[in-house]
Amino acid sequence: MPPHSPPPPLAESDLIQGLMDRVHAFLPLLDLSEMTPLLEGIRATAQQELAQLRSFSSREADLLGAIPGTGSYTELLALHEELNHLEMERFLRFFSVPALHENCTHYRDLLARRAQELVLREMPTCAPLPFALISMGSDGREEQTLITDQDYLIVYGDGGDDEADAWFRDYALILVERLAEIGFKKCTGGIMPSNDNWRGSLSQWQRRLLSIVRYECEDMGKNLMDLIVISDARYVAGDLALADELVNRIRSLGQDYFIALWGMAKAATEMRLALGFLKRIWTEGSGEHKGEFNLKLLAWAPLVMNVRILAINQGIPATSTVRRIEHLQRERSLSQATAQGLIEAYRILTKHRILLQVKVIKGIQSDAYHLNPYTLDKDERERVRQALLLIEELQKIIHTNFSIM
Repeated sequence: MPPHSPPPPLAESDLIQGLMDRVHAFLPLLDLSEMTPLLEGIRATAQQELAQLRSFSSREADLLGAIPGTGSYTELLALHEELNHLEMERFLRFFSVPALHENCTHYRDLLARRAQELVLREMPTCAPLPFALISMGSDGREEQTLITDQDYLIVYGDGGDDEADAWFRDYALILVERLAEIGFKKCTGGIMPSNDNWRGSLSQWQRRLLSIVRYECEDMGKNLMDLIVISDARYVAGDLALADELVNRIRSLGQDYFIALWGMAKAATEMRLALGFLKRIWTEGSGEHKGEFNLKLLAWAPLVMNVRILAINQGIPATSTVRRIEHLQRERSLSQATAQGLIEAYRILTKHRILLQVKVIKGIQSDAYHLNPYTLDKDERERVRQALLLIEELQKIIHTNFSIM
């Protein structure tokens, strides 16, 4: 279990009482002349932090309130950039990973919905069928960060013809371009509704999903990757009932087709970690990234992937990594110590991912993936190492549970 693992979540009143108990336990150690400055210092600091939080919230509310009435993509881009800058400021002040995830996901949902509405106005005719925009990847897990790209699919109702398919093709092509204009980078992997594989009617999606889980596609690697990506599907905009129907069908795949889930589990347990000799943090020995390791590929992604496998196997509907871990603990698939350790591991690794993004945004470096662990202080470096060890243990759990040879 890593050092400084967080305690189980407390009610607000219990948390405040716990903090006050710690203050009261310290007071008997002080002289009378020292007590007043201490308590006044605590009050002043709390007031400063509260004022800063309120300032951030007020600025954010103004920007969010402007999104629904925005009539141009240029204005949406400006709002997106301001919100990103505000969120970066808030993160550098409080270092709260959950707060950043929640805020970035929320305002990007609002931006995507407004973009969708504006694109509908560009179309020469109305939508022939109800449809919905669904996100995947980090957005699907409600884990958006400061740098984002498009991971969306479109589903529309059955009963249309070739003309309906053509309408949604044209709509998707415009939507992807407009999202790029407002700051949602195009997905380098092509996971966008402009790609025929990520757009279709409900029945078309049903056939596509069955093809994926039955391994009917020739490219097995792509087949597995599509299954992984779609596992985090989440409604963003449009017809909610239609989106729920598709998402529910996706959720059932892991339960109905164990061989597909087994393939994902095998891939997850084989993901390499940045652990080397004597369980020390492994880094590149030469080249451009000498002394660094890829934080995303060798730490963060294996954690997210392995938690996803356990959650799908247990039929857990949550997509957020932390909520998945909490569900797994409640269902006794993970012990309290392991679950709390994994949550701490996720937040530590994600914090450093975000800090790397900050350096890229500020022009300090061009790479948002590679971390030099020796730029961290000793305690923080040990937390990263402990996080890696916990992920390794999680891989062993899945390896055993799925009887992977």
